[in-house]
Amino acid sequence: MSERRAIDWSLASWLNPPPQAKRRDHSLWVTTGERTDFWRTTSYGFVHDDGHALMTALPDGTAAEVAFLPDHFDALYDQAGVMVRVGEGTWIKTGIEMTDGVPHLGAVVTRVVSDWSMAPVPLWERRLITVRASRSGDAVTIRARCEGEPWRMVRLGPLERNAHALAGPFCCSPQRAGLQLYFTELAIGPADTSLHTSP
Repeated sequence: MSERRAIDWSLASWLNPPPQAKRRDHSLWVTTGERTDFWRTTSYGFVHDDGHALMTALPDGTAAEVAFLPDHFDALYDQAGVMVRVGEGTWIKTGIEMTDGVPHLGAVVTRVVSDWSMAPVPLWERRLITVRASRSGDAVTIRARCEGEPWRMVRLGPLERNAHALAGPFCCSPQRAGLQLYFTELAIGPADTSLHTSP
């Protein structure tokens, strides 16, 4: 793929449609359902696969970018960002999650069971966030940035070369209902060409 292009919201498909999803101009406003989440087993002992994700194809050599404004992150584990998904037991979610009253930049890589990594980003609170999942070969490289700041490396995770993967914006509210999200863009472009140099 030679250039980045915005994807019209209507050309992507919902995994677990939210109670409300409305287009306003070029943006998408989403309201989450009650106690929605994506997680498999580790530490907590439960499997949840009822979060909301709006998905489009992510072939090898491409990247999915999702931009959103976390204006209403108030409850524990409120979260949004980008999801890469092969199936119920193979997926990655990455973005902003509210933990202990502070927004954290984190990622969950799931291969049968989930793991979790995160770091606090208090200065990113209520600012425009962009998260990119870049698929190349047998890996997905995750980067994120806040408004005009440089890209930050978040995670490198495995993904089978021949897997049919989907990607797009996701959101969950594991402790409540009614988290409101404002997604400003879903775009597909070329995969990052380097792991160590921020594009």
